[in-house]
Amino acid sequence: MAEIKFEIKETVGTLAQSPKGWNKELNLISWNGKEPKYDLRDWAPEHEKMGKGITLTIEELRKLKVLLNDLDL
Repeated sequence: MAEIKFEIKETVGTLAQSPKGWNKELNLISWNGKEPKYDLRDWAPEHEKMGKGITLTIEELRKLKVLLNDLDL
């Protein structure tokens, strides 16, 4: 399996922390040297391991924001 390279360009924020110390974070990440995308996933404390997550372009993130703003929370 090929090594996945990433660079966290910007940390937007942390949504939650698990009892084991992993953080659910929204970050702007460049994967394998490509254009950065917004990324939501769980990370180990020093970003040495990661869980499954989703990546979103800025357009997808804007659409998600509209959907979330329309929710009655």
